[in-house]
Amino acid sequence: MTLAVRVPEELSARMPAEQRGPGLDRDAVRLLVSRGTQVSHHAFGELPRLLRAGDLLVVNTSQTLAAAVDGRIGHARVVVHFSTRGDDGRWAVELRDPDERGTTRVRAGVPAGTEVLVPGGVRLVLEEPLSAGSERLWWARVAGPEGAAERTGGAGVLALMREHGRPIRYSYTERDQPLSAYQTVFALPSADGTGSAEMPSAARPFTVRMVTELVSRGVQFAPIMLHTGVASAEAHEPPYPERFAVPGASARLIHAVKAGGGRVVAVGTTAVRAVESAADADGVVRAREGWTDLVVTPQRGVRVVDGLLTGLHEPEASHLLMLEAVAGRAAVDRSYEEALRGLYLWHEFGDVHLILPSEDPHAEHCVSNCW
Repeated sequence: MTLAVRVPEELSARMPAEQRGPGLDRDAVRLLVSRGTQVSHHAFGELPRLLRAGDLLVVNTSQTLAAAVDGRIGHARVVVHFSTRGDDGRWAVELRDPDERGTTRVRAGVPAGTEVLVPGGVRLVLEEPLSAGSERLWWARVAGPEGAAERTGGAGVLALMREHGRPIRYSYTERDQPLSAYQTVFALPSADGTGSAEMPSAARPFTVRMVTELVSRGVQFAPIMLHTGVASAEAHEPPYPERFAVPGASARLIHAVKAGGGRVVAVGTTAVRAVESAADADGVVRAREGWTDLVVTPQRGVRVVDGLLTGLHEPEASHLLMLEAVAGRAAVDRSYEEALRGLYLWHEFGDVHLILPSEDPHAEHCVSNCW
């Protein structure tokens, strides 16, 4: 799906909401709400009134890693974006060139066998592309200065990121931010120390205060985990395999909410991908973990989620196929027209979009002074 729109550069969110003025918190963003082709405009703080008792929010607990590390190919400076750790100890990486703005741009023409030196004498050797037909992401063998590949390839890279890494950021942002700015309120350290290369950003506006209010109103939360890799907007690639886990308790809670007539609302496309990957053909979610290569399209449809809270995606992004699967093409077209008309902000520090079922007599509507 490609939208026939252009997102002006000035609609990129250049800094976190809490840095845009005194007294602001993460939740100081706007909320576009669509029910079918009906669109309304809100502040994110209104979310508890737009949901109802018995609704369930599925949230991703993956922590964000400091996945950008400086390196060299010969005398040339590069930036390595560590994306995903494979079961064999290799890492999927993207090599990028530093630019004059303190960020990076795509590095083209990197051949197999390329060696990258990163801090501590660690070497990365590019072995094969992650996906056929694309040479942006590579599986890299990781070795220490004495070839200690097994030792370095696992926890060693995680230690490398902790000591020398920083969060991945792109040119639309104003400056580097601390890693804490890229952690959501739901983020938890994983047992093996792994996490997401980029923040599961739909959950970023949530605060402890907001979660408490939602719980007090009878909204429930189901934690899942999906470790996201680096974004693919530049190459317009479909999502590639990512590690996920849906715990048994969350699977049972989803089943109970569905049986009781409540709505299952995924917080982020990562949450959709995880629960839909754990669903049988009959729509029953079961405890599952492993790798998912599921691409949610209108043809495949959704079996579990009734709604979605998500950021605003680039017109060519594959995530828009998922939005179309949840809401339909006409609804997505209409909501993005309204987002552009209303000057909503894009990207991980930007505004958010709540998609609810079109027939919703219980939800409260904002009728005036919504923002």
